[in-house]
Amino acid sequence: MIVVNNFIKIKKEIELISDKTDIIAVSKNFSLDKIRPLIDFGHLHFGENRVNEATDKWAEVLKTNTSLKIHLIGRLQSNKVKDVFKVFSYIHSLDNIKLAEKLANEEILQKKKIKYFIQLNLANEPQKSGILFNDFDAFYSKCTKDLKLYVIGLMCIPPVHSNPETYFKKLNEISIQYNLNHLSMGMSSDYMQAIKYGSTFIRVGTGIFGPRVKI
Repeated sequence: MIVVNNFIKIKKEIELISDKTDIIAVSKNFSLDKIRPLIDFGHLHFGENRVNEATDKWAEVLKTNTSLKIHLIGRLQSNKVKDVFKVFSYIHSLDNIKLAEKLANEEILQKKKIKYFIQLNLANEPQKSGILFNDFDAFYSKCTKDLKLYVIGLMCIPPVHSNPETYFKKLNEISIQYNLNHLSMGMSSDYMQAIKYGSTFIRVGTGIFGPRVKI
């Protein structure tokens, strides 16, 4: 029950300042044996970084527990688009037009809709994926109007060693401007700061499951 107790502690901490924030339990690199107590407790939102690992782990579970929501929080390669529809309900890393077009085509083929977050690169970091702020308006319009993707919100990962609140505040301002209801921001080290600026999904892994071991 250690996993459940860790989750409850974090949830109570969050509820002191927000009743609109869901925890994505980042289950990447953890086996189902480690995750199962939290599933049995009734938690619904889980995050994975890699499509193959997620498919192997969750495909059978989802057949008997259709309420579970699996979030792709890592970068999605365009050659994995077809497979992403097997288990994922949310994609947090929509970050280029080629990917958006492939997802839109696959939605038609599979007759299934996914919920999307557009990832912004607010610090213009060359090593990091994401739409640059100056390109966002055109990209958002293309995704929503032309490709008919269901974009529910925005996602960002602040630069390392920066003040994350600067970026959380900016993302919140953009979401208000575009009338988007969801923000995916905040991880184990800064989720309380993210919640101050309206984050509706935070990503917590080791704080719930403990040290991560590759599987």
